[in-house]
Amino acid sequence: MTAKGRGAATLDFTAVGFPRAARFLVLGLLAIGAAAAWHWRTVFDPIAITAVIARYPAAPLGFLAVHIAASLLFIPRTVLAIAAGLLFGSRWGIFWAEIGSVAGAATGFLIARYIHLGLIDLRRAARTARMFGRIERGGWRAVALVRLIPVMPHSLANYALGLTRIPLGTYTFGSLIGQLPMTIVYVDLGVAGEQLMLGDAGWLEPTLIGLAMLAVTLVISAYYRRRLN
Repeated sequence: MTAKGRGAATLDFTAVGFPRAARFLVLGLLAIGAAAAWHWRTVFDPIAITAVIARYPAAPLGFLAVHIAASLLFIPRTVLAIAAGLLFGSRWGIFWAEIGSVAGAATGFLIARYIHLGLIDLRRAARTARMFGRIERGGWRAVALVRLIPVMPHSLANYALGLTRIPLGTYTFGSLIGQLPMTIVYVDLGVAGEQLMLGDAGWLEPTLIGLAMLAVTLVISAYYRRRLN
C-alpha cells in the first residue's frame, strides 16, 4: 500500500472511531477554552499558576499539565519556558520546558489528526498543498525547520501539522530538535531575569547563553529562509 493509501486509511478509521458528535464536542471545548484563556488571561496567568504548583512535590508533573493545556489553548510557549526558568532553574527548567513543549505539540497534533471533523481540507488550496507536500517529503527535518523558523504560532502549527501524513514519531522528533534552541533562550532569560531582580550577580551567565543561542537560531533561520526564497 502506498503512503497516500495508508494516510487515507488512517483518516477513514479515525472517522469511524470518533463519532461526529464527540468530535464536535471536543473541538467546541477547545474553542471555548481558548476564548476563556484569552478573556481571563490576567487571571489565568501561567506563571502565577506554575508558582502555586511549585509549592508541591509533584511540581514538574503539574507544570507539564499546565504546559499541555496552554499548548491546546493558544497560550504562547514563551511564557511557559520563562516560568520553567523561574521555577526550576536553568538545567531542569530547560528539561521540563522542552518535555512540556513536545508533549503539548504531540497532543495538539493527535487532536487534529484523529478528532477533526473532516471539514478542514487545507490541501484544496494549491499553496497549502505544496507546503504540506514539502513538509511530508522533508520528514523530521522539515518539522524541525518549521519549529526553528516560526512561520506560524506554536499551537496553530501543532494542529496544522496534524493534518499532514507525517508519522507521529517523525513529528515528535522534529519538534524536539526544532524547539530546543528557543526553549534554551526563553528559560535562560527567565533565570537571568529572576537573578537580576534578586540582585544576584549570577544573572550574566544565563543571559550570555540565552543571547548566544538566540544568535545561532537567527543565523540558521536566515540561512534557510534565503534557501527557501
